[in-house]
Amino acid sequence: MEKQEKVCIFAKNNKKGFIMAKYLDPKADLTFKKVFGEQKDLLQSFLNAVLPLKEGTEIESLEYLSPEMVPENPAKKYSIVDVRCTDNHNRQFIVEMQMYWTEDFLQRALFNTSKAYVRPLEKGEGYDEQRQVYCVSIINDIAFPNLKDEFYHRYVPANIEHPENTIKGFETIFLELPKFRPSNVSDKKMMVLWLRFLTEINEQTKEIPAEMMENEYISKAVGIVEQSAYTDAQRMAYDKFWDEIVSERTLMKGYFRQGHAEGHAQGRAEGRAEGIKEGIKEGIKEGITKTALNMKKEGLAVSLIAKMTGLSEEEINDL
Repeated sequence: MEKQEKVCIFAKNNKKGFIMAKYLDPKADLTFKKVFGEQKDLLQSFLNAVLPLKEGTEIESLEYLSPEMVPENPAKKYSIVDVRCTDNHNRQFIVEMQMYWTEDFLQRALFNTSKAYVRPLEKGEGYDEQRQVYCVSIINDIAFPNLKDEFYHRYVPANIEHPENTIKGFETIFLELPKFRPSNVSDKKMMVLWLRFLTEINEQTKEIPAEMMENEYISKAVGIVEQSAYTDAQRMAYDKFWDEIVSERTLMKGYFRQGHAEGHAQGRAEGRAEGIKEGIKEGIKEGITKTALNMKKEGLAVSLIAKMTGLSEEEINDL
């Protein structure tokens, strides 16, 4: 008999009996912030899972930065949440969620990472005491279409001729959720579980795979995104967020279609104009050629025909 995957179905008791648990999408501003912006143990588990930390350098504890230490995000409209924290090794981490992507975000991520890295040195400190900075951007969109089978992208300052030689100090990591498949990752169970949590849990979810609920961190995160844990006001804010995202996506697609249509129409108009110009040019050339041929038949000298028509003697001899 084929092995069946175990599935956990959660229900809660009320006065009328049991009701099926319902969930909110963890990628929304409200839920993402509750999972990763308020629960240090969950953020610590997530960062240890997705960051390229060597064995023995895992995060043991972390502290969120106070609000006044978080710089203003110039594109906050497009960023769901921006979590900044520092661990007990003085490393700083920036975690943010993007709903859609433009090339400007690549530069913004680099700017934010650099800004976190550049800080005034304390008295007596040297440049060798600068802290390591990691920026993790989780993107619910396709950011690198040319890398079709890769969802994990790691950027560091590197030597062009010898990319294995890098400058330590900061790293920027992009995770493309639409490209993620559990088979994309090997020997990284926690990364798979966290990315499955972000990609598989939403308002249509009715059953949670057992392997996800057997993990204490994922189980806790699932509990946080249960609809019953939110007030009516929070649910309204959640729904408004998704309405704005849908509206923004619709506008962007509309602008793209409009730009494409205008560009296509302009191209056709330019093509017609160019065609007319080429047609006139070809017509003139054909008329000159016929005139030269008639002159040649009348016995005029080739040099004289060339002088009168502008054709070369070689062209006239070939007629």
